[in-house]
Order: sequence, then structure tokens, then C-alpha cells
Amino acid sequence: MTDAPRRTPLDALHRSLGASMTDFAGWDMPLRYGSERDEHTAVRTRAGLFDLSHMGEITVTGPQAGELLDHALVGNLSALAVGRARYTMICEPGGGILDDLIVYRLAGERYMVVANASNAQVVLDALTERAAGFDAAVADDRENYALIAVQGPESPGILGSLTDADLDGLKYYAGLPGTVAGVPALIARTGYTGEDGFELFTAPDDAEPLWRALSAAGKDAGLVPCGLSCRDTLRLEAGMPLYGHELSTALTPFDAGLGRVVKFDKTTNGGRFVGREALEAAAARAAEAPPRKLVGLVAEGRRVPRAGYAVVAADGGEVIGEVTSGAPSPTLGKPLAMAYVDPAYAAPGTPGVAVDIRGRHEPYEVVALPFYKRQR
Repeated sequence: MTDAPRRTPLDALHRSLGASMTDFAGWDMPLRYGSERDEHTAVRTRAGLFDLSHMGEITVTGPQAGELLDHALVGNLSALAVGRARYTMICEPGGGILDDLIVYRLAGERYMVVANASNAQVVLDALTERAAGFDAAVADDRENYALIAVQGPESPGILGSLTDADLDGLKYYAGLPGTVAGVPALIARTGYTGEDGFELFTAPDDAEPLWRALSAAGKDAGLVPCGLSCRDTLRLEAGMPLYGHELSTALTPFDAGLGRVVKFDKTTNGGRFVGREALEAAAARAAEAPPRKLVGLVAEGRRVPRAGYAVVAADGGEVIGEVTSGAPSPTLGKPLAMAYVDPAYAAPGTPGVAVDIRGRHEPYEVVALPFYKRQR
């Protein structure tokens, strides 16, 4: 027997809205409420509302909280200013990616690490183990937070109508405590859609009143509830990696083209951090001769690629890579894919690239990521 999926504080509300539910990383989550294409388009042109309460919040506190995170993660978190956030990763000693994370510095000695739902326990266990010898405490805060995201070009106006927080002064990858519709929340200007937007961390009991207030405030602006399906196509268009697809323990950040998140110039802990030696070797390999590169692929036809499909040389059928994510793009009107390919085929515009879709070699154009970038 298996454990039943966990339910977010908004579960009953999702069902009342007619959401199609799915098991995702051990959580019962809304996949879509109606048309995933309509939900996707709403986020690109108006606004969408997401329940992200399955994400894993881990709090790190104490005089050496920054030093612990510098040791445990690849980024330089002790240098992060209070009120700012940073995208980073936690790696195995051998350099493989355990998870990609967002870390918020809430106060001088208080950080919040947000892990992917599927890896939250792994990250918690690793941080707890790596905390040995540091004057810092690691706490599992997953039960203490609900997380709601409002994303899209209308999101600043919608949220602004419900709070007196300084949203105009809130930079990308920053957060501030505030009150939204009378509900205390950490207001973060972050997201996973490629659009402007906000993620609101609040107490579980406050999640439903906050969702209803946002829905009412956004009604005239065209805000709609959105599920995981359109979240995936939105992040794919924006070229954002997904753990288990573009990221895994088999890859280092340098293999994934994200070596920029690794900071070798840290001064805390004598510059030492978990995985440093392996990552230095990976950086050297990537600079000299990367085995494969992550690229974008745009279909010339209508057939949709899926994760695991082979990328092949059209002239001889030689396998030159593998699709990591693929889906139809509502914005571009064509199937898209991200794939790791041989560097000889990685330059945008490289001819002769195809994807093996059920035995047929469908032609694809190699493009630079992201596929879509919003007008700022």
C-alpha cells in the first residue's frame, strides 16, 4: 500500500472550481481548471493564480547561518543582502545536482530555502547533515507555509490593489514582509513563468481568504486560476530548467549550462564547500570540451516531442542528443523542446537536426534559449 497524496490548504477550493487533480511529487495538485491553453494565454497576456503550497520551505537560522549555506550550497549566500533572494543549487560531493533552490535572506541571521516538492526531504536531510559544526539551526517549515503565486502583466496592479507594500520598489528576486487583503505575507517578486509576478508565502489558514481576495481583485483584469499543466508550458517557453528533466544528480551545474551559479570566490569556510573539487573539474571540462549542451528546438511540423526522445542527425540518423522537455507552445504556435545535444549541433541555426518521434525523424530548428522573453 502507498500513502495517499498530501493536500494543500486550498484543496477544497480547487475542487469547488472544478479542477482536474493529479498526483505530483506526493501531493494532490490542480492540473488544470478548464483549458490549459487558455490558462497559459491568460498568464502571458493578463494574469494567472497558482497554488504552489507543495514547495518545500526550510528555515536556517543562527549566527553562522550564512556560513552554513555557503558550505552546503554552491552559491555565496552570506553575501546576500537582507530582503533579497538568489537562485542556487545544492550538489552532491561528486558535483551532481541534488536540487535547484531559491534562498531568501529574511534577516541577518535568518534565511528561507525553498526546495522543489520532489526533493524537499532530500534537501532538508542534506542541510541538516551539513550543519554539523556550525552555530546554526535547520528547521522544516513546510507545515507552516502556504504559497500562492500571481503571475502575468496585470499582476502588479491586482496585488497593488490589496496591499500598501511598496511593489514599485520591489526588485526582481527580492522579498518583503507585508499585508495582502489583511493577511500577513512574505511578498516575493519571483516566479517560474517568464512573466512579472509575485509569490506570496503565508500561513496555511490564511491561504483561502488570500486566494479569494486575489480572485476578486483580478476579476476585471482577466485573472484566472491556473494549474500545473500551463505552469510547465510557461516555464518551457521561458527556458527554465525543471528538476528531473534538465537537472539531475547525473549532471553538474556546468553540464547544465548553469555554471554561473557556482561561486568559487567565496571567502567563508576558507573557500571550501561541498562538491568544490568535483565542480572545479567540471568547470574545466566544460570550458575545454563539453560533452553536450542544452539547446532549444523548434518544430518545423506539428508533432510534439517528449522527454526521452532521441535527437538525431537528419542525414544519417546518428543519435546526437536527447529531449529533456517538450510540449506545444501556445505562444509560438509550434511544438518546442529543450534537449542536450552534441556541441557540434548546438549553435543556433545548425542544419540537419531532427527528433525521432515514434520512428519518424521530424525536422527541428536549433535556437538559443529562452524561446520567449517578455517585453520589460
